[in-house]
Amino acid sequence: MSIAIANLRHVFGLKGDVANNVAFQDEQTIIYPSGSNCILYNIETKTQKFISSIEKSGGMTAMALTPNKRYIAVAEKGEKATITIYDLQTLRKKKVLTTTDVQSQQYVSLAFSPDSKYLVSQGARPDWTLLYWAWEKPKPMASIRTSTNVSNEVYQVSFNPNDNAQFCVVGNGVFKTYKFNDGTLKANPIQKIEPQNFLCHSWLSEDRIIVGTDTGRMLLFEGQEHKKDFHVSSPVAPDSTGGESRFPLNISSGGSGTAGQSETSESAMRAQTPVLCVTKYSKGFLCSAGNGVVYMYEKTDERELYKKAREIRIPISADSAQATANMKGALHEIMHMTISPSEETIIAGTRNNQLYTIGLTGAEISKGEQSLFETLSQPFHYDQITGLDVCIRKPLVSTCSLDRTVRIWNYENNSLDLTKEFQEEAFSVALHPSGLYVLVGFSDKLRLMNILIDDIQPFKEFTIRGCRECQFSNGGHLFAAVHGNVIQLYATYTFENVGNLKGHNGKVRSIVWSQDDSKIISCGVDGAVYEWSVYTSKREGESVLKTCSYTCAAVSPEGGTTFAVGSDKTLKEISDSQIQREVPAADTVLTQVAISRSGRMLFVGTAQGSIRAMKFPLTVPGEWTEHQCHASSITKMRISYDDGFLFTVGEDACLYTFKIMDKEGRGLKAKDITYAEEILISKSDLQEKDTAMKELKTRVYELNMENEYQLRLKDMNHHEKTKELTEKFIQEMESLKTKNQVLKTDKDKEEAKHEEERQELIERQHQELQDLESANNQKLMAEYEKYQELQAKSQRMQEEYERQLSAKSESHKQALREQTEQYETKLHEKIGQLEAAHDEMRQTMRIHEETKKQIEEDADREILDIKNMYERRLREEKEGNMRLTGETGIMKKKFKSQEQEIEALKSDINNLNTEKNKLNGVIKSLEKDILGLKKEIQERDETIQDKEKRIYDLKKKNQELEKFKFVLDYKIRELKKQIEPRENDIKAMKDQIQEMDTELERYNKNNTALDLKIEESKQKLKANKEEMAVQRQKVHDMEAELKRFRTDVSNCVQYIQDPQKLKTKIVELNKKYVQSEQAVEAAGMDVDIQKEYARQRDHLERSVASFRKKLTKDQQIHRADNVRIMQENVSLIKEINDLRRELKIARTQISSLKYALNLDQNKKVHDLEANSNVLKKGALPIGPIISPEELDQTKKIVDIQKSEIKRLRDELRHSINRPLSNGQRLPPLEVAQ
Repeated sequence: MSIAIANLRHVFGLKGDVANNVAFQDEQTIIYPSGSNCILYNIETKTQKFISSIEKSGGMTAMALTPNKRYIAVAEKGEKATITIYDLQTLRKKKVLTTTDVQSQQYVSLAFSPDSKYLVSQGARPDWTLLYWAWEKPKPMASIRTSTNVSNEVYQVSFNPNDNAQFCVVGNGVFKTYKFNDGTLKANPIQKIEPQNFLCHSWLSEDRIIVGTDTGRMLLFEGQEHKKDFHVSSPVAPDSTGGESRFPLNISSGGSGTAGQSETSESAMRAQTPVLCVTKYSKGFLCSAGNGVVYMYEKTDERELYKKAREIRIPISADSAQATANMKGALHEIMHMTISPSEETIIAGTRNNQLYTIGLTGAEISKGEQSLFETLSQPFHYDQITGLDVCIRKPLVSTCSLDRTVRIWNYENNSLDLTKEFQEEAFSVALHPSGLYVLVGFSDKLRLMNILIDDIQPFKEFTIRGCRECQFSNGGHLFAAVHGNVIQLYATYTFENVGNLKGHNGKVRSIVWSQDDSKIISCGVDGAVYEWSVYTSKREGESVLKTCSYTCAAVSPEGGTTFAVGSDKTLKEISDSQIQREVPAADTVLTQVAISRSGRMLFVGTAQGSIRAMKFPLTVPGEWTEHQCHASSITKMRISYDDGFLFTVGEDACLYTFKIMDKEGRGLKAKDITYAEEILISKSDLQEKDTAMKELKTRVYELNMENEYQLRLKDMNHHEKTKELTEKFIQEMESLKTKNQVLKTDKDKEEAKHEEERQELIERQHQELQDLESANNQKLMAEYEKYQELQAKSQRMQEEYERQLSAKSESHKQALREQTEQYETKLHEKIGQLEAAHDEMRQTMRIHEETKKQIEEDADREILDIKNMYERRLREEKEGNMRLTGETGIMKKKFKSQEQEIEALKSDINNLNTEKNKLNGVIKSLEKDILGLKKEIQERDETIQDKEKRIYDLKKKNQELEKFKFVLDYKIRELKKQIEPRENDIKAMKDQIQEMDTELERYNKNNTALDLKIEESKQKLKANKEEMAVQRQKVHDMEAELKRFRTDVSNCVQYIQDPQKLKTKIVELNKKYVQSEQAVEAAGMDVDIQKEYARQRDHLERSVASFRKKLTKDQQIHRADNVRIMQENVSLIKEINDLRRELKIARTQISSLKYALNLDQNKKVHDLEANSNVLKKGALPIGPIISPEELDQTKKIVDIQKSEIKRLRDELRHSINRPLSNGQRLPPLEVAQ
């Protein structure tokens, strides 16, 4: 007792409905799905490797290959949609991803990130949920619904080739790009376009996407903007001649262009076809449109547009099979394309499960614009395979399908030998043991046909319509064919009907011959399994089970035991007309059964597409090994005559070949079968081939004679040309030698002349160098004297600036404490007012709907005002940024001019470079501050957008409630109409009416009082509006005053070099703005407080909450600003300390210089050498050789540094005293006496 071993050997077929179903692993290996397996097919060696799917899978729906070609993701449908990651090196499962975030049972598209670490999966209806995975983790990182409409399908998702967090999604009315940020997926804004059915897309670059639609349009997007439209037109009838292209590309800018009359007339001859697939390559992109057509577009230098370079077609074969298939436009539509890593090969997958290839470097591409695809390995079936049979004398397998083709496969070299397409669907097929004939059951007749060397030709027809089963005997002298519920026996060579087997009450589903051809076992949908005698045409055994509809039967080699499977999910062993064993199949319907000729191996096929190698002899409960292969039900199963191979076909149009053996390895017979090599050929074909061969031999002889004559003529011409060229070459050599001699003489003369000029230049340069050294020594002395004066002035200014800085710092701290206390007092007052307003609002909430609407409108206007205020601030910040940029540019220009003037002094150059680095650091810190301000403005804009969105949602919800109210009112009216007045109820209710009259009078009084309150509220609201207008005018006046103040401050900046004038101007500013405002504020404070209670009665309930949020946010912002300013102060203090140290060092050096000036003039030369050494080390010179010009230059440098320090301090003071966002005034300045 053992279980047979079945190893998958080869698969013929393609699962065409899988998204991205073909991809290159490397230059020689492609990956594509077939059945429930992924096939790794080597194009060179034509061998296959296999990746099996998970158990109980509903079939593959999508696949994706990582960019590093290491892993592949396969999406499978089921009760829960599943994604399985496989390692392509070990062909083993790496990770299984499942989640409850998706309601659908399948994924329609998968895509890996550029670094192969992240995966996006697009779910199907009803929720169309997209998941973002870090696939090495079990749970998704984020999810989002890409389509809000259940009927709008989503087709494809892909990553940006340079961004792991950005990807694109397209579908019916869906075109979006998403960005993963901080654990969420956010849709990027895209230019609005009319809704279309977007079928496919591809990233051409980091910011460029091409999208294909079902109307033949391709839309080019760049940077989220619609740039160009490409209109792909295809002729109604394909051009089979392979001539020049007749498929132009019409481009209109922005998709709004209109075609002229010539284009209109031409488009009338063409039919728009959907763009089904777009693939990027280095020179442009490929797109598939129409019946088997691929267009190649390449970049052009003109505005970076794309132009059609050539087209590639699926060829129209001369045989009827391919010709008929090519006329079916939907079948040859190319759904998927892939390009090899070296971009030398294209592989395309079509809707009818075919794979085609073409080389981009071949001669067929370079010859013209139109090229033809070639079949990758062999054509496959594209519809359900209904029949299967194996030959005894040859390694052949025959299949037939609902695609109207009959195919002969060679399982020894895994190739397709013959294919033939017919006008009718084929339901069954049987191969003669010799391999020379094939019997096929069509919908109209049963045909017996010859298998020729290159064709299948019928030679006998039988009037059996819709024959679902036919089978040759093992000897080949008889065949059986099913006609409804009757089995008819015919002689193979005489075509006589030798018997009819009648007894089934339903359709016969399976017939099988015993090994000695003496018996036929049949089973059918009537639940009967019959054993027939071939010689008497009578039943010899039967087993009837009405509750089971049998689909297949197999007989043991000795013919005494029958195995049958059917709809009752069991495998039955029948012997002597009795069911000996029933092996349950674990809630799976078994569709096929096959037993080896040795009787040691038994296989069954299931409705889920798997095969089971059963433990034989059978046991209850049964034991088996299951192999996943087909994606749907197995329709036929056969074992080769030598028990070496198992063949299965299914509804998924795939043919699987397994290598089988039992546990002891006894797969083959002791004596291997020698396969026959004979083939059939018709007499007319043989005569035509002989005639053609004779004609070709004659033609070859004539061509040889002609070629010999042409060669002799060419040899003569070549000899003459060679002689002429030799003479010409000798003459040219003589002339070139003469020219060379002349040129050498000229060269010697020029060299002597240049040598004299060089000597003169060296002497002149030496004299100029001595003059420059003496002039520089004089300048150095002048600069030293200026430097002493500047040093004293610098010390005085430094002390003055330090005193002013301490005074300003204390005044700022005092003003900040006063303002904090003032605003805390106001805040407590506002809280008390808010509580009072809350109590009053609770009483009047239900009767002030109109007031509510007006307040909402006021809130909207206030939001707009706030938005305008921040936009104005943004403009002001930009102006300040421009001013700072201008000042920086001026400083850079001054620095460059100073650098050019003192190039000769190495020590000064080193000092200036140090200062330049410091200034660059200051500029970078200022630029960081500008970026921080821009970020703050952006955050506030986002807050405004969120509030606007919330207001829009509330309005939309209000509209829905109004609709619901209208429906309820309508129902109430309908119910009132249905109530019929009754006199008895009227009499009983008269008393109640009187009571209600009294209540009505009371309610009228209450309503009168409420009307008075409403009128009073309206008057209060009117007063609030007037007060609001006054406040807005005040805000406008304050903004105007602020502008004036900024103008005056900018006027003061021009006196920054003159401290006295600057001090006078600042005192005037203080008197003009601060003191006058304090007086006015003190005078009007009491009046404002009295009016505040009357203005804020109804408005505070909604405004205070928003003020709290703004206050919290402003506090956070100002806290961050204060921290940043403190850090800047620390850095400035460090810089001041550094300057003090440098000043101390400079004073020391000045004293040493004074001492040096008193030395004897006789030491001048020695001092000059010492100063030169000091200059090389980067220190200040010590000696009397400093010129006045150099001291002037040093003075200018010190002035520039001081002005820069002062400007930075002013900016720091300005940032500290910047007005707050709630309108706070500047603190008064303390004037130093």
